[in-house]
Amino acid sequence: MPRYREIADELRAEIERGDLPPGSKLDHTTDLMARFDASKSTVRSAVAVLAQEGLVVARRRYGTVVRDRRTVRIPLSRYQGSHDSDGRHGPFEAACAAQGLSGVMKTVAVEHVQDPGVAALLGLTSTDETVCRRREALIEDQVVQLQYAWYPLDVAEAAGLDQPGKIEGGVYRALRSAGLEAVEADERVVARMPAKEEAEQLGSGASVPVLTIERISRDNTGRALELLRVVAAGDRMELAYDALPLPGSEQV
Repeated sequence: MPRYREIADELRAEIERGDLPPGSKLDHTTDLMARFDASKSTVRSAVAVLAQEGLVVARRRYGTVVRDRRTVRIPLSRYQGSHDSDGRHGPFEAACAAQGLSGVMKTVAVEHVQDPGVAALLGLTSTDETVCRRREALIEDQVVQLQYAWYPLDVAEAAGLDQPGKIEGGVYRALRSAGLEAVEADERVVARMPAKEEAEQLGSGASVPVLTIERISRDNTGRALELLRVVAAGDRMELAYDALPLPGSEQV
């Protein structure tokens, strides 16, 4: 076995045992060189293996730290949890709070865009303009989701979704306040390998799959109010769909 693999195996074992807990720094390269009696390139190759596996992440001007890989359970009832928080939390934040985690949704950009593919999914014409909100979901300052949400222009303007900044209490609350109640949604979940940029943003490594979620929310007339696409680190997200009615049950 190559020497860098042996070093990676030993460091991985320390992480898995908890000797190196989430957030702890790896020793400096020179210290690892002395510890393992290895060259700089060998040590860097070992650390690169751990980064590719999503076990460690490099932080600029700080060093390489052990990545937090605690799984976040995201239940379908997250929307009810947001509603019950009286506007203090959006759905993601409500799900994190229920597990004692500090989850925050950060707005990255709000833009007016023309995208024929998005417009078609929203039931618009190819030339219709939409409002796109780009967000990052963070836990303890670590990005765990990349979110992209599009809205018909009139919906965004009515609900204040065309404005920069955070939507307190979540988008569904804002829509409800504007008289635009989302009553049903189609949601699809797919696993795939991440693009290089996605792996870098999530700090999850090129070997860790991502979950992609696409959801279209509609009002009681069937009109699409929102198209949401999420890219999430696959080792940090657990999507839970509890108490769903089955064919032949009394609820159907």
